[in-house]
Amino acid sequence: MIGVDAAVIDLGEGKIMVVKTDPTFGLPVLLDYLGFAIVHIVASDVAVMGIPPKYMSICLLIPPGFNPDVLEKIWRQLSNEAKKLGIAIVGGHTGVYPGISYLLNGGATIIGIGDKERLVTPIGAKPGDLALITKGAAIEAAAVLAIQYPEPIERIYGSSILKRAQRLIWDMTVVKDALIAAEVGGVTAMHDATEGGVYNAVWEIAYASNVGIRIYEEKIPVLPEVKAVCDAFKIDPMISISEGTLIATVKPDYVDEIRKAWKSEGIESAIIGEVTELKESRILVKKDGSKVELKPVSKDPFWEAYFRGIK
Repeated sequence: MIGVDAAVIDLGEGKIMVVKTDPTFGLPVLLDYLGFAIVHIVASDVAVMGIPPKYMSICLLIPPGFNPDVLEKIWRQLSNEAKKLGIAIVGGHTGVYPGISYLLNGGATIIGIGDKERLVTPIGAKPGDLALITKGAAIEAAAVLAIQYPEPIERIYGSSILKRAQRLIWDMTVVKDALIAAEVGGVTAMHDATEGGVYNAVWEIAYASNVGIRIYEEKIPVLPEVKAVCDAFKIDPMISISEGTLIATVKPDYVDEIRKAWKSEGIESAIIGEVTELKESRILVKKDGSKVELKPVSKDPFWEAYFRGIK
């Protein structure tokens, strides 16, 4: 269903298996980061269920004449990132396919196995929970656009902003964020802010959980380098793709402990709102105090910006 990105299988005897398959997305500019992105994007959708990712299979589709040195680099990055997360790459497929212009992830599957009592799903948010965010909005959008279009970003904002925005590519993961929160406890729902960004992720949790929610625009962090890139491309960071941003609903008594645990691992966070009864609707409180209905994002502005560039 909408907002639920992985399957859960009851194995019996108190154990469950979480399964996620995703082709992620491939862009030529991201080849240097492709191994990292594949592992962390797919593993993140397992981790937000509260279960550590453990096993992976991967299908790589390669265009004719692809540089074998680049392929080796991607495979080494896949292997290294999987090892860091404790994931074993157990199988898959690699083949050459005419008709594609650059290497693609034809589909990666990651499986996690753990205790049923640890399971967290995006359908578990309850009225009275607080809504938390890690890192901030538009992490992925800013990183990818800064890598794709470095010259105009550097010309407008300077090399420091450019480099900081580009380094955000390594923050495109919520594996650590999610597993830390699950370990502390008190988490009722988690979701990473991918397509449609922060607003869409918040709406999807509320929709999946059949609850209302109230969030405050002014409380949602936007890093200076993210704001710079989004301003340059004239896109709204709140609705732009943000792999690496975790949205979590948490029982109030656990909020401080979770945020402290995140902080100890260098993960910044903020409280951005609260879960309400469904009858109170899903509300976004704007910076000027006005209230609007929070709706699903129909079109993520990142994609047009990526293919358009800066005019």
